[in-house]
Amino acid sequence: MKKLFVTIIVVLETALSFAQDHAVLKLLLVRKISTVVKDFTTDNLGNIYLLTATNQVKKINEKGDSVAVYNDVRRYGKIYSIDATNPLKVLVYYKDFSTIVILDRLLNVRATVDLRQQNILQARAITTSYDNNIWVFDELDSKLKKIDESGKVLLESTDFRQIFDSVPTPVSLYDRDGQLYLYDPSKGLLVFDYYGGKKNNYQLLQLTDLQVLDKNTITARNSTNIFLYKPTNLQLLSFTAFDDQASFSKINFNGNLLYCLTKNNELQIFKVVK
Repeated sequence: MKKLFVTIIVVLETALSFAQDHAVLKLLLVRKISTVVKDFTTDNLGNIYLLTATNQVKKINEKGDSVAVYNDVRRYGKIYSIDATNPLKVLVYYKDFSTIVILDRLLNVRATVDLRQQNILQARAITTSYDNNIWVFDELDSKLKKIDESGKVLLESTDFRQIFDSVPTPVSLYDRDGQLYLYDPSKGLLVFDYYGGKKNNYQLLQLTDLQVLDKNTITARNSTNIFLYKPTNLQLLSFTAFDDQASFSKINFNGNLLYCLTKNNELQIFKVVK
């Protein structure tokens, strides 16, 4: 996993070294997936998890072959998010039913967590924790909570209403390198320890598709540029990649690949070249 992140940094900084006013990423289109894709994520092995128009989750390997399908499309309504931080334990979150389905590497159901049984009624965002439990931001209680596969609450933070004038509304959570990151586009990237204590706030405001890859590698974008932020030296690098970047509804990095979902629901995969 670390090797993939190093690849990103080397490629982007190489592009920056040849820039005058700004860096331009040179991209080579390597694959298109024309299945109607509503959303996607990737794991650290290069697998892609596609959320289709019929609410299926399809796993595609790095060669482009379909290797597994999760097809229980009726029980819990629409899938809200997919977390493949651990490819052996994929989290499928149904926000409307406050339910997390845990899948194995072949997308077989391993466990189902009904958050309502723990009085977690409005889970805004979830992610896998470093110890393979699950982080949840409980919007109703304004707390970060760690739960196990049975749904039992293992620990929780203090009430955010006691430490913030305005409680953050996260769109994503990341557990990386001993820290927990919560991203609210209107408040920035908030950094916490594993007990929910606030450590930092990076003012990365109003950005889309923010990814925390490790403690010193954060990527994001707006309608025109891709950004690499390095917290260690507070360096924000800006790159141009597409003539019309606004035509993509989602852009994610993984290794030296850029995964781009068009607004026509086609997934395009580009290789970043020097």
